[in-house]
Amino acid sequence: MPQYLAIAHVTMASAKPAAEQKAMEGGEQEALDEMEKKVHKYSRGKAAYLGTLRDKKLKGQLAAREKLYGHSAKAAVQTEKWLLPTEGGYLEPDDDGLEKTYRYQQTSLREDVDLLCSRKPFDMILPLLGPYTLGYTGNGRYMVVGGRKGHVAMMDMLNLELVKEFQVRETVRDVAFLHNEQLYAVAQKKYPYIYNRHGTEIHCLKEHGKSLKLQFLEKHFLLSSINSFGQLHYQDISTGEMVANYRTGLGRTDVMRVNPYNAVIGLGHAGGKVTMWKPTSVKPLVTMLCHSGPVTAIAFDRGGHLMATAGVDRKVKIWDLRKYEVINSYAARAQSLDFSQKGLLACSNGSQVEIFRDTGGQDYKIYMKHRMVKGYQIGKVLFRPYEDVLGIGHSMGLSAILVPGSGEPNFDTFVDNPIETSKQRREKEVQSLLNKLQPETIMLNPNMIATVRPSRKKEKKTKKEIEEEMEDAVEAAKSIEFKKKTKGRSKASKRAKKREEEVLKAKRPFLEQHKENDGRPDKKQRVSEEIELPKALQRFAKSRQ
Repeated sequence: MPQYLAIAHVTMASAKPAAEQKAMEGGEQEALDEMEKKVHKYSRGKAAYLGTLRDKKLKGQLAAREKLYGHSAKAAVQTEKWLLPTEGGYLEPDDDGLEKTYRYQQTSLREDVDLLCSRKPFDMILPLLGPYTLGYTGNGRYMVVGGRKGHVAMMDMLNLELVKEFQVRETVRDVAFLHNEQLYAVAQKKYPYIYNRHGTEIHCLKEHGKSLKLQFLEKHFLLSSINSFGQLHYQDISTGEMVANYRTGLGRTDVMRVNPYNAVIGLGHAGGKVTMWKPTSVKPLVTMLCHSGPVTAIAFDRGGHLMATAGVDRKVKIWDLRKYEVINSYAARAQSLDFSQKGLLACSNGSQVEIFRDTGGQDYKIYMKHRMVKGYQIGKVLFRPYEDVLGIGHSMGLSAILVPGSGEPNFDTFVDNPIETSKQRREKEVQSLLNKLQPETIMLNPNMIATVRPSRKKEKKTKKEIEEEMEDAVEAAKSIEFKKKTKGRSKASKRAKKREEEVLKAKRPFLEQHKENDGRPDKKQRVSEEIELPKALQRFAKSRQ
């Protein structure tokens, strides 16, 4: 082989690994850049500058703390990468600003999504038995519906199958699942009833009376209801015990929601007030004047720090429950409100549904719109857990629409499992009963649980501490300088007498503390019966028995 050909061959052979190495380095650099972006998302702001600190011990402690923060951010990124593989997506408009997400129609969305998602939206026209209300299980797999004229049905939304339907032949006002799909409660004409998944009546809860709304507290196994007399009931469904029964005193209401963060019940009243209740308190924990007219709807965010209210005054307000202040107020009417798992807010008004999205800083902007057929009156809107679906109960039946980005894309099978087997369901039921929380754990701030309550009584000071404080007070009284007065009013004897009075005045509270510590507090002298009172005071004297 000629020498130049051998040189060319060697050059070509060495050039190929170099190109591969460059491509690998480029890929690694992109992965590192992406990693840095995600670490920045989980970091706690800029690191503290420790160069100016002189205290070596403090400097070392802060450096170790900053290192720990960095490790925790990287661990959160790895968790997101491996344990949360599915990413949520929203409708994103073009950058030119001319395209609006609320102009997307459901027909165009169905064409763009995959085959499984295109089966999720539906319309059930049942004009003779409406208006309808609905409820979902915690994992979003099953749905129970109730028609005002007595139609009750349960459906498997994963397979789109009807589990059971029956006619109760009386008014149905609300429906709610209990701890799982095996039992659900129906608020009927006179009393709430509990049915199993086969439609068999299990219990009749006569203590609740004529219930208008039902809510179930999953962690505490409590079924709560509000009846037509404004009475709030809590009943433990695992033991059958009536835990609490309170009269709200604010009249009839059919606006009721439970805060998923702390299990506090929120009620909306005709006077524009919103009250929050727990089963161990006779009076409401919080009373807020939210609207100038009757409250029509309430919804709580998944995190429990946001509350949305709507009233007849045509306003929808977003409240921060940490400060009990209005964050935003919108001019809109709403008969029903609901927050999704990812923070989207659905509002129903007549035959139209509007969905708002937080654009940052609790500033909610219109995200999607959906208009039903003219004349349909929407009664209830409810997001389906772990799915990008919004369920709608209206006067002519049931509907479901696609809302991209509303559901949590990753689920924990130990918390909620949409594809659980019967064995897993039984195991979860046993575990939830063993881990059932007591009603006393319901409070506005659940972080107070497992903390030590501060003592209300003031700790008594020791005798030595009282003597030291008395000595300091006496020294301060002796060092007081009196104003010099003329014409003999500033004699030494008079000044000494005034100083003596100040010293006694300073000693008096400490002497009283001494008596209390010795167990001999001053008692008021009782007027003996032998002493004759003046005629004007004799009618106040105690009569002899």
